[in-house]
Amino acid sequence: MVAVLANKRPPKGLRPRLRRALSALMEELGVGDKAVTVILTGDRRLRALKRAWWGEDEATDVLSFPHYEPGDPFVPPHLGDIWISLDTARRQAEARGVPLEEEVLVLAAHGLWHLLGHDHQKEEDWEGFRRVQERILTL
Repeated sequence: MVAVLANKRPPKGLRPRLRRALSALMEELGVGDKAVTVILTGDRRLRALKRAWWGEDEATDVLSFPHYEPGDPFVPPHLGDIWISLDTARRQAEARGVPLEEEVLVLAAHGLWHLLGHDHQKEEDWEGFRRVQERILTL
């Protein structure tokens, strides 16, 4: 189950598309029986979260907060929260020449991959991120 909360007004139709695509991706990844919450907000909120949790005073596009320690044998029913800045997503979408909806889907997939315990410390770690980010656009 995917819950989408909006602290900032998303474009019309984004919420249902995001719910459908992210739910389908979760099903494919074997976590379709789990839940995530996606919070659509702005740069100011993500900047405050990044400063509080990572000590970095800057806005970002997406942050993931797992509700468990990835790798633990017990995975709770709710995997965690994915926070997306619509402000940064809009700038990135414009820079890439894609619709905002597409950028938000890519960020949601990226956030989900983090919730599943993956990180991108090394170049080869990006492979899984690229795969899920491309896949969500087809769902």
